[in-house]
Amino acid sequence: MQIQARARTRKVQVISRAAGILRLLARESGGLSLGQIATRADLPRSTVQRIVSALAVEGFVSTEKGNGGIRLGPEIQSLAQASTADVKDRLRPTMRRISESTGETVDLAVLDGNKMFFIDQIVGSQRLRAVSSIGARFPLTTTANGKAALACMDHADAEGLIRAECSARIANSKSAEKLLEEIKGIRAGRLASDENEHTEGICALGFAFREHSGDIYAVSTPVPGTRYERVKGSLSRTLRECRELLCG
Repeated sequence: MQIQARARTRKVQVISRAAGILRLLARESGGLSLGQIATRADLPRSTVQRIVSALAVEGFVSTEKGNGGIRLGPEIQSLAQASTADVKDRLRPTMRRISESTGETVDLAVLDGNKMFFIDQIVGSQRLRAVSSIGARFPLTTTANGKAALACMDHADAEGLIRAECSARIANSKSAEKLLEEIKGIRAGRLASDENEHTEGICALGFAFREHSGDIYAVSTPVPGTRYERVKGSLSRTLRECRELLCG
């Protein structure tokens, strides 16, 4: 019985280590070497090599020819797309309700590394409307969906992403301290907002939620700045109502 128990423990440990390696690779789009994975996962290189080899056989990781870089493989991407398709189908009625109620465009984005990746959209009925391209990637700290996603993260993770993005931006952008205070308010229940921060003349409101898979999705409504103040109140009420229905 003890031998069987130890065998089960080893199997669970291998699965846990494999999951940890996949999470590391998910945060590094450029790939990692075996040595880098071993260092970051605090595992022997030989152990990492065995796990990576097994993951590669199943298509969960792939190795770039020439530089030995290991990155997520096609099977992981396929599973991610299947999960995203399910969320899109589930969110469509809510997005349609927001758009029909406000006449505005509604976007759905997912957190992908350190960017928001647009995956779906309901185009508004207003003649003057804001429309972004599906497949576009947007920053976290100057967009409503990005700020909403940051508010769904642990404080340390959010702060790291905020400071990294702020250090790469122009001098007149908001400071990391101001953004951290803003994220604190969103965690307390406020809608996330972008008021001419990402694109001059475009404002937005939004909220985000974390799926059971751990992925963070954000629903946002971009509005031309010329009518933002006039519709902000009614748009906020609609978004809050839909957030309550989705997130409880």
